[in-house]
Amino acid sequence: MESLLGALPAAARDRLLTLGALARYPPGRVLMREAEETTFVLILLDGVIKVTGRTHDHRDALLAVRMGGDLVGEFAAVDGRPRAATVTTCGQVVTRVVSRGDFLNCTRHDPGIAQAVNESIISKLRVATTQRIDFTGCDAPTRLARVLYQITMTYGERAGARAVIRWPITQPELATLAGTAEPTVQKALRRLRTEGVVSTGYRTFRIENLPELRRLAFD
Repeated sequence: MESLLGALPAAARDRLLTLGALARYPPGRVLMREAEETTFVLILLDGVIKVTGRTHDHRDALLAVRMGGDLVGEFAAVDGRPRAATVTTCGQVVTRVVSRGDFLNCTRHDPGIAQAVNESIISKLRVATTQRIDFTGCDAPTRLARVLYQITMTYGERAGARAVIRWPITQPELATLAGTAEPTVQKALRRLRTEGVVSTGYRTFRIENLPELRRLAFD
């Protein structure tokens, strides 16, 4: 999925980046909190953030990951309703913080940017819908393999049959993404490590055999 900034022509991208103020945040900073009534938008320039939501049993479910070039918080800016999720930095993050008024004024008067924002929103919704459909009828190991493959193809740094994900993802987060219990994820990950499909390091997750991961996910 191409980022918003990546999809814009240079001139439109430059116009968008004149909005708001530059801000830098440390790791672990909550930028937006679920249910709060703020409406500003973040344009991610560098770094990674996690989008999480609270489940009925009070767990934090990982909903999405956003990286440099992405837009964050636009739903509340568009409809004025409370935040649907919590946004937390995964490392050093650089953004532009844009008020709702400036953001809406820009999209009203710049059709090219408005179209790119609409396409970005639709793309996010399509990804969420596709994931729900893909998981229907799958067992837990298959769902985990699909989650890992989707994350790798969207956010991983690929080199041949290998890839690395350079942001921390926890086993509880993988469990919520895969819609399964944490012990089940632990068991499935042990098997993937034993078979040489994945490996883990400090704040990184490596795919050692991307074709095999794809086979486990979709064959």
